[in-house]
Amino acid sequence: MDALYTRLLVTRFAECFEFYRPVLPALIGATLVKGSPDGPYANWDVDDQAVLVLYDRSAMAAGLGTTDLPARPSAPTQDSAMLVFRVGDVDEALALCLDHGGTLAAPATDRPQWAPGLRTAHLRDPEGHLIELQSY
Repeated sequence: MDALYTRLLVTRFAECFEFYRPVLPALIGATLVKGSPDGPYANWDVDDQAVLVLYDRSAMAAGLGTTDLPARPSAPTQDSAMLVFRVGDVDEALALCLDHGGTLAAPATDRPQWAPGLRTAHLRDPEGHLIELQSY
């Protein structure tokens, strides 16, 4: 049984799938269990436990009966959630993510004020979800 995992609701399913397909195995050893770029669902596991699922936002809205609501706020807002991946080398992980369609939010930086020995980088996946890569 999966205890807890993240399900990202996305409108750009194929782009997000093509971002996470090479990135998740390299960063956290996750394997694709189900799904393709065609959607509407894909999931990756580590040791037979789900770690990330992509699901088409319109499919979820149809299931909830909320297709009449806007998909995104009309004005920019602060982020409300972030995926965090602990990696061996932040700079290498960042390069991998950027090579596969991620966009830089904040470069790799040492952050001793947050935690001793912490190094982070921040990026966004093709849908705009905030990701933190960290090592310490």
